[in-house]
Amino acid sequence: MARQQTSVAERGPWVLALDLGTSSFRSALYDRLGNPLTDSPPGQIPCIWHTTADGGMEVEPESLFAHVVQVVDAAVFRARRDGLEIAAVATAAFWHSLMGVGGDGGAITPLFGWGDTRATDAAAWLRREMDEEAVHRRTGCFLDPSYPTAKLLWLREARPDIFSRVSTWMSFAEYLALRLFGEPRASISMASGTGLLDIGSMQWDGEVLAALGVSGAMLPPLADSDAPLRGLHTGFDTRWPELAGIPWFPALGDGACANLGSGAVGPGRLGLTVGTTAALRTLVRAERPPVVPGLWCYRLDRHRFVAGRALSNGGNAAAALNGWLRLPPADERDALVAAMEPDGHGLTVLPYLIGERGPGDPPGAGGGVLGLTQNTTAMQILRAWLEAGAFAIGEIAAAVETGFGPPRQILAGGGALHGSPAWLQIIADVLGSPVHLSAIRETSARGAALLALERLGLVDDAFEVPSPAGLETLPDMDRHTRYRAARDRQRMLEQQLLPVMARGVQPRHIPRFD
Repeated sequence: MARQQTSVAERGPWVLALDLGTSSFRSALYDRLGNPLTDSPPGQIPCIWHTTADGGMEVEPESLFAHVVQVVDAAVFRARRDGLEIAAVATAAFWHSLMGVGGDGGAITPLFGWGDTRATDAAAWLRREMDEEAVHRRTGCFLDPSYPTAKLLWLREARPDIFSRVSTWMSFAEYLALRLFGEPRASISMASGTGLLDIGSMQWDGEVLAALGVSGAMLPPLADSDAPLRGLHTGFDTRWPELAGIPWFPALGDGACANLGSGAVGPGRLGLTVGTTAALRTLVRAERPPVVPGLWCYRLDRHRFVAGRALSNGGNAAAALNGWLRLPPADERDALVAAMEPDGHGLTVLPYLIGERGPGDPPGAGGGVLGLTQNTTAMQILRAWLEAGAFAIGEIAAAVETGFGPPRQILAGGGALHGSPAWLQIIADVLGSPVHLSAIRETSARGAALLALERLGLVDDAFEVPSPAGLETLPDMDRHTRYRAARDRQRMLEQQLLPVMARGVQPRHIPRFD
């Protein structure tokens, strides 16, 4: 037993990686080659968000901070038990959150998540008043209610008493730094997902801030991923003495980290993630931001960009169906889906339980199923819904191909795909391309750890660290042809129904703040 622990310790020094996702927080330990200590992360805690009938999605920041403390505790306990030297802490965090903090460092607002659509009117006003294409070219972001851009304008109008008390606006990643180190430093990676950053100059965008009536002094100071924080606040330095003096690297966007962690890096290699939500991304080196119409573009660091598009509806929709339809257990359910004919159910699905966030998507449109009969089964509805989700991924793949050329390889990950070979096969058939299921389960945590290892000088280039190959799912081209016709049918239905189904009032006037 002692020899085994010594062997594990010799793989160090280790990086403690935090994966702060929308649905759960995790911690994991990675050795100097980017390999995890175990397949099961030491700590994982689900995150519970409060949703409201008017489109709200929020949570108390202090509850999330308590989750971080718990998952760090779990990792530190494991490191102490096995005699592991931790050289640095790395963090991958969800993009697009927003909260207000007062001058004393205390939270004044809840944390608003990307799925909060109450800023829909504000986003519509911004699209009317600003040159949306120019804003997209500079910031890489859309004028959409999922971004802090629109949320700030909404809060200024809807909650002026609260807005006036805020000293600094930040994401949860910066709030974490504030609580642990007393400094809410924002990485350019996290800032690039706000819609407030000029991703070319890596400075807060003056034109956008002027339209919102927000000054740069109300936003956190910026730093690249090679500018770590050190010196934990009193209390945490005694709780985790082995972490008190080591570098804590600034949090990075979890989507970019997922590509890096799975090996989906460089031209032609796409990273597909389907967990609670879904996204398809390319991560490349570039001297200038590769902003493509119809795709967002964020930074991983000073020299690397991630471009793609996200879907608000992924595994969350499948989970909702499971609750509504009382479907059989997961393995049985997946086998039944796999045995069904493609597009053999006579259904057309609009898979939008949560408002989508792409250009032209009406937020909060709602989902729908057309073609139901008295003979329709629950499994047919599930199969049709999974196919519709795959069609949405196919639309993103087409946009990425237009901007970056045809893919050489698609690397997939996320709990929804690891748990459903049938859905993975449907996606491969819709795309008409092989899809490799990543052998790495915690891709975001691993990506953050790899960049930390690069910053520590333990690896030369995080892009060059090999990633374990996963199983390949080959497409059935006959099914691909059938799905093309089904997607055309769905697209026609969307064009007719989505404008009618979109909830909410017409955009009202929102004054400009000079």
